[in-house]
Parts: sequence; structure tokens; C-alpha cells
Amino acid sequence: MYTNASGLLLTLTTLGLSDAYIYPAFLFGTLTYLLIMFFNLLVLITIAWSKKLHKPMFILLFNLPISDMVGATAFFPQLVFSIASQNRLISYPACITQAFLIHVYVTGNLLILSAMAYDRYIAICCPLKYNAIMTPHNLLRIIILIWFINLSLMVTLISLNGRFTICRTNIVDLNCNNPSLLKLACEDTQVNNYYGLFCTVLLQGGSLLIIVFTYAQILRTCVMNNQSDAWRKAIQTCGSHLVVFLILQINAMFAVFLPIKYSTGHRFLFATLTQIPA
Repeated sequence: MYTNASGLLLTLTTLGLSDAYIYPAFLFGTLTYLLIMFFNLLVLITIAWSKKLHKPMFILLFNLPISDMVGATAFFPQLVFSIASQNRLISYPACITQAFLIHVYVTGNLLILSAMAYDRYIAICCPLKYNAIMTPHNLLRIIILIWFINLSLMVTLISLNGRFTICRTNIVDLNCNNPSLLKLACEDTQVNNYYGLFCTVLLQGGSLLIIVFTYAQILRTCVMNNQSDAWRKAIQTCGSHLVVFLILQINAMFAVFLPIKYSTGHRFLFATLTQIPA
């Protein structure tokens, strides 16, 4: 048992890379991280620089690259370092930090995409009320609410692990996350499991309900108007948003249900791809 976890070293699941694949994997991980950071910074600079994009939809979109960069920074540097050093050890505080940031990334994306769906619903279904509803003041409230819900839920989720005595040091995953941290505990984790289930239902279920409702209303509006302009506007403004949301949901579902029987190489590739923003 380890009562003082601050100085504890944990071992992540081995990548199982042969000597021939170490350099390609290192190069792939490094380039992927650099590309993610470059393109997300490009989006941030473009939105900040162009006054034409200082609209509610793009201001909400501004938060998405920030969330993506948090997730990529939590995942890739540690992965690339472990490939280069062939060392899968990670300190307990670093593991906690990585788990927290990865969960913040996933939760943030779900909440931001839900807010963007609401914005598109107002723009297409209530165009005359759009400027009155999506005022700068209300937009600021929405953004603050997104990050408050995100950080408060994830701080509570990760903090609940601090009351446990650690019995094991092997992380049964390629990166640190809440489920893998729970498997290190000696005591009963039922409270944590219930809270994790609550967060999953609230965030994934809630975001899915918002998306379904808003897009159903948008579809209904387009059908009732029966105008090509309405359909074109809906496709232009909602198509990419819907694709990103579906990719995020599929990734999240695979992350939960991906069987352990898959090889480490498959899980390495999947874990890398799930960090790439759509």
C-alpha cells in the first residue's frame, strides 16, 4: 500500500514497439502534435485578427481550438518522451494532471459544440430574435458557464481519487484517465463510479439531446419554409459542426468500449487519432 502518493511512480501500459518502429512512432507523434498546435493557433489568430469573424458563432468556435490544444498538450508530449526514452514511468502527480486535462478537453468540446448548436438553432429558427438573444453579454455568460461546468465537474471527478490509498502502480492504459486511476485504489470506488456515470450521462447524453433537438428544429424550419436559401444556409452553417460532433461522440464511445483484447499497436493508433481535432 502507498499512503503517500506524491512521490509514487506509476507504469503505463507498454507500447510494445520494436526497435524498427521507435523512430517512425516518435516522428509521427511529434509531427501530429506540432500540426495540431499550428492549425489550432492559426484558427485562433484568424478569428482574433479578422473583425468580420467577431460574431457569436466564431467567438464560440474560438474556445474549441483552446480545448483541443489542452488535450493535445496533455497527451502528446508525455507520449513522445516515453517513446524516445523507452520509459513508461510517470509520477502520480503528473498522471493526475494528465487525466484532468484530457477529461477537460473532452468535456470542453462537448459543451462548446452544444453551445454552437444552440447558436445555429437561434440563427436559423429565430433569425429576427438572434441579435436580441445572442448579445455580447449573453455570449459571455454562455462561455463562462461552459468553462465553469467543465472545470467544476472535472475537478470534483479527479479530486475524489485523492481519498484513496494506492495498492497498485500499473496503469492499464496508454495514458492516464479517471477509470485507470480508479483501478489503482485499495478501497471501494463505488462513489467515484456513480459520479463518473453521472458526468457521462449529463455531458454526453445532455449534449446529444441538445444536438438532436436543435437539428430537428432546424430541419423542421427548413421543411416548413421550403426555400433553397434556408437549406443552403443550414448546410453551410451546420454541416461541419454536425460532422465534428459525430466524430467526437464516436471517439468517446470507442474510448469507453474499446476492448482490451485489441493489440497495443491498435490502441496506440486509436489513442493518437482521438486527440486530433476534426
